[in-house]
Amino acid sequence: MHVCRYREAGTLLRWMGEDLRGKRVLDVAGGDGYWAGRAAKRGAEAVSIDLARRKMLYGRTLTHAPPLIESDALTLPFADAAFDAVLSVCAIEHFDDGGRSLDEMGRVLKPGGEILMSADVLSRADEWPKLRDAHRSKYSVKHTYTHESLGELLGDRGLDLVDHSYQFRGRAAERLYLSLSAYGGRIGFNAAAPLTPLVALADRRAPNERGSIVLIRARRRF
Repeated sequence: MHVCRYREAGTLLRWMGEDLRGKRVLDVAGGDGYWAGRAAKRGAEAVSIDLARRKMLYGRTLTHAPPLIESDALTLPFADAAFDAVLSVCAIEHFDDGGRSLDEMGRVLKPGGEILMSADVLSRADEWPKLRDAHRSKYSVKHTYTHESLGELLGDRGLDLVDHSYQFRGRAAERLYLSLSAYGGRIGFNAAAPLTPLVALADRRAPNERGSIVLIRARRRF
């Protein structure tokens, strides 16, 4: 876990709501289940799926650990309309078929339920090809998305884009993100934690139209 994830996933959880009692929440590709556990702490009946068994074994030791199910995000083992909300933190860019994963997220979501997700954008990555290639290789990034491209994919599946937000919006911030990601990893991000308020402030001042990561909130039609 690194400090950037707290800001990223924290926004998605804020969109989900503070009081989740009576809600069923699924975290797709949730790793050790930490963020599903945060939803459970707010009262949700939360479950996390992933294929990374080592992360899941670790997740069983966490406070507020949710049920952890070993499952492929492209073939979810749940009935239609089983969840009130689906969470997915920077996972879709790693899937071979992002559209198929959205098919499944939409399928298990109740009408009126919401998908809250983030994805790699890397809007200026072509300016720094070495950093781009190092990031893609290190984290197995197969695709990148924008709020427009995700909105179109979601719209084709009966979900309407409600809100979006970019992080690391400015050129300097995006280069910092790629540099830390490519060469610093979790240790580098955590060492750079004092810069987080400055990046957040810069993001608020920059247009909400590009950046390194996009956060999406979409609602399934009735």
